[in-house]
Amino acid sequence: MNVPSLGFGLGLRAEYYSLIHDTKPAVDWFEIITEDYLLPGGRPLANLYKIREHYPLVMHGVSLSIGSIDPLDFDYLAQVKQLATHLQVPWLSDHLCWTGIHHQNAHDLLPIPYTQEALKHVVGRVKQVQDFLGRQLLLENVSSYLNYKDSELTEWDFLVEVVTQADCKILLDVNNIYVSAYNHHFDPSVYLNAIPRDRVQQIHIAGHTHLGDMIIDTHDHTIVPPVWQLYQQALQRFGMITTLLERDDRFPPLPMLLNELTKTRQMARKALALK
Repeated sequence: MNVPSLGFGLGLRAEYYSLIHDTKPAVDWFEIITEDYLLPGGRPLANLYKIREHYPLVMHGVSLSIGSIDPLDFDYLAQVKQLATHLQVPWLSDHLCWTGIHHQNAHDLLPIPYTQEALKHVVGRVKQVQDFLGRQLLLENVSSYLNYKDSELTEWDFLVEVVTQADCKILLDVNNIYVSAYNHHFDPSVYLNAIPRDRVQQIHIAGHTHLGDMIIDTHDHTIVPPVWQLYQQALQRFGMITTLLERDDRFPPLPMLLNELTKTRQMARKALALK
């Protein structure tokens, strides 16, 4: 079952706590990095609960490592479940990737080989996670900079198979599609058109760093025109989907970020008017 759109949101970052408290900016909702708040108390949680009084929140994790062969960390999942319950989040998400092996964290979102063996492994783990959490999980497509020679499926076909077989949802990162399409020389529209309309529950858009022969997903620049265009294509296909403007480095003054969020709303209205 699809949850109604929350509108247009920003990632909640400590750099903006004070201004959010003081000015109550025109943001529909905030997305938190789950691991930043898996704490028994302290200032981060105090800020979080204060903001929760005025804005809906959703949780976005970076440590699930759903593609790893390490056992699932149920102590971590119990903390995630508890926080989700306390915040009453409508959903939570993580990435379709692996982040480490043998309990060593690479601190990166690493792509999975798109094989039938990996598909069976990931689907089984997603089902376990959802059973434990008692809710559907959203999985985000990651940007990538290499391919595995053993891959048997395209990235988009692998993603579709995972969410269909595990009965989970998609956090569709439009910028990541663009980045990977450039790096691996495929048409991003083919990716979009392969995604089932009823599986996308949230969208991410962001800026990146263009190095000429490769694009790196850095979330530290404004959004470029081709990503705006791809975002509009996504909305024309999927309808009004909850959208997050991501910024994780080189933080601009909050008013500048709010201006970019206003542009996001305008882009969405234009795209939906063309449907």
